[in-house]
Amino acid sequence: MKLNGATLPDDVVQRVIERRGTAHPFAALDPAKTALVVVDMQNAFMDEAVGHAVCPAARDIVPAINRLAEAVRQAGGGVFWIKTTCDERSMREWSVAHEMSSPKWRAMRIAALAKDSPGHRLWPDLNVRPEDEIVEKTRFSGFLPGTSELPDRLRARGFDTVLITGTVTNVCCESSARDAMMTNFKTVMVSDGNAAMTQAEHDAALTAFYNIFGDVMDTDMLVAALQPTRAAAE
Repeated sequence: MKLNGATLPDDVVQRVIERRGTAHPFAALDPAKTALVVVDMQNAFMDEAVGHAVCPAARDIVPAINRLAEAVRQAGGGVFWIKTTCDERSMREWSVAHEMSSPKWRAMRIAALAKDSPGHRLWPDLNVRPEDEIVEKTRFSGFLPGTSELPDRLRARGFDTVLITGTVTNVCCESSARDAMMTNFKTVMVSDGNAAMTQAEHDAALTAFYNIFGDVMDTDMLVAALQPTRAAAE
């Protein structure tokens, strides 16, 4: 299956169709119950001057994310910007992850993701609006219980469907998407709204997610789905 930004293997698509009865189980969105979740589009992952783990492709997906954010807002949904924060609690409670890194890398990550540091800030070209919500997380996943307010804030506003975008596809985005499904959200990863260090890693993560956990669609498909009246007229 060819999507903007990704290719999913035909054999996996066929297995999904046989199991679910359709290639896209969440194509019929309820716009008012749909939220865009933008993961880690922070300077730490996008700006070589202040970042520690920069993914250059993340800069390329900004237009798609901005376009989808506007479509979600206009359709009556919500936009949530998720920021990784490295603090004393995360260092203590997630020590295994930090100990896996070299001392140099660990110091770079702490500096880049400290709250209110330049690296912690969202990329300036993102179209963040006053009505949007900004949520911090202390692990890769924004849906892991006890590490983020995101699931509670989504449910408080009646959202049951999430569109996952951000960087990197195969780490924080995929972790968040899998946990979103596991905590009972209808979950779609956006093929041209996620970015990884390589196309191979990007496609592999989307394929694994699509095979079992949820749906994968591109921005064009989702914008059309958020505007069913206009799509029917066309």
